[in-house]
Order: sequence, then C-alpha cells, then structure tokens
Amino acid sequence: MPAAAPLELWLLRHGATAWARSGRHTGRTDLPLLPEGEEEARALEPLLARYRFTAVLVSPLQRALRTCELAGLAGQASPCDDLQEWDYGAYEGITTAEIRRSVPGWTVWSHPCPEGETLEAVEQRCRRVIAQAVALAAAPISAGANPGPAAAPTRVALFAHGHLLRSLAGTWLGLGAAGGSVLALDTACIGVLGQEREQRVILRWNAPVQWP
Repeated sequence: MPAAAPLELWLLRHGATAWARSGRHTGRTDLPLLPEGEEEARALEPLLARYRFTAVLVSPLQRALRTCELAGLAGQASPCDDLQEWDYGAYEGITTAEIRRSVPGWTVWSHPCPEGETLEAVEQRCRRVIAQAVALAAAPISAGANPGPAAAPTRVALFAHGHLLRSLAGTWLGLGAAGGSVLALDTACIGVLGQEREQRVILRWNAPVQWP
C-alpha cells in the first residue's frame, strides 16, 4: 500500500480591517475589510490557484469569509465556528497599550481576558480544528478542488484570524496555544504547517504572496 500523502495546513489570516491597523483587539466584533484589506485578499488568488486544496475551512466572521472569497476558494469553503478569533471579553476593541495602564506587562498569551476566553479554551478549539483538518484530509478529494500535481501533499486551507492562527500553530507544534506568542502573523499572510518525517514542523511562516 502506498504511503499517505503528507498533510499541509495552510493558515491564511484575513486582510486588513480598521481595528487591525490601529491595534485594537478584534475578537467577535464583525468588522469588514478595508479597501486595502480587499486588495491584500485579492492578491492571494494567483498563488492559491496554483495548488489543489482537499478542503477549505473558514471562520464565520465576515473579514475571513470575504478574504476567502477574494482569494478564490469560497466555492470549496465550509464555515467553522472554532476558527473564530479569541473572545477578548472586556478587552474587545482596546489596544494592548491601553490595557497595560491598569495591568502592567499584560499580553493575551500570559494574562486573562476578563469576561473573555481562557488560553486553555482557545487551545481546545485549535485541537478540534486540527482533528477536523486531519479527518478531511483523509477523505476523498472533492470534485471542486483546484487542479494540482498528482503527487502534491494533501492541503487544507484555514481562513481565520491572527491570534487564533498563531495559537493553532503553537498547538500543532506541541507548544500549546501559548506557543503562538513567538509567531507574528501579518494580515493576508500565509503560514504552512506540515511534517518532516514524524515531526510536526513549520514549512513557511508569515509569508507574503510573492513567494513562489
């Protein structure tokens, strides 16, 4: 029996929003993309069109849905509630600098969000997303998948949000959601998670669309 194709998780952060540009924590507030964010998302399409994706999962928030649409993968996409951004609770819409006036040294990775989500809850969501992606990758390739080379890895695209995708990468690597603290991810940039033999690794990170 031939070996299974290697799995790749393609992590795609949504394009720019007004709060992303100003550094305000944007969890469940359903903001649209800025015009420049739409341009960022549209620029993903030529790159993604070169690859075949077995499945596409997308956060139900409009900034992720619109990014997926402009990137050309909406036809394959399935909504995934677990891909929503962190629930920041009382810190929604507030910058880190503002929070630190009352909580010195605060970060989302090391301190709680009052009335919001815990780091442990975020990690559980990430584990569920990974398990879902692994299960989808094991299923037959859908008829609507993009064409690609027969020997290509099995790819699952995940359109979501900065902190959530960073947490997911940390979870994939065995570092837990807090491992995302060292993985900066800009708007409309791509991370690719995969394996090297039995070891889970990062294949690319915070990559702009220009890479081949």
